[in-house]
Amino acid sequence: MIVRRMNSLQKEQITPLLEESKREGFRFIERLVHDFQTRKNKFSLPGEALFGVFHNKKLIAVGGLNRDPYDQDQRTCRIRRFYVGKEYRRKGAGSLLLKTLLHEATPNFSEAVLRTDTKEAASFYERAGFSKIQSDHATHGLTLGGGELHDHKR
Repeated sequence: MIVRRMNSLQKEQITPLLEESKREGFRFIERLVHDFQTRKNKFSLPGEALFGVFHNKKLIAVGGLNRDPYDQDQRTCRIRRFYVGKEYRRKGAGSLLLKTLLHEATPNFSEAVLRTDTKEAASFYERAGFSKIQSDHATHGLTLGGGELHDHKR
């Protein structure tokens, strides 16, 4: 498995994950594609990034970092659009992707937050060190070591 930064979404790569996520009742990969197409969110602000996990050139997982729009100080990032293909769950793809996202976030942010509504995902994030938090905008948070947002693109 290889993790790569994604600066664009190739239809032939994302479509299998999009279709699978919709069959499972998740809409956030559909929102990822829509936001990329409309340029609403391309994970391109300083500190932001979108990554994909590839196995034999096939996109098997995707996830991104955005500045948290609810944090006025901009020291909190939000993990978004995190999805692992069903066949690759519990095989390390999600952990590899999450470690990459947190490594990317640490120099620029002091906290990572996310929202999940499934027990399975909550357990995954809690095993990775996230704690449940009381917030209107997030369900889990993790303190990071960074916090100085650099105003340049990587």
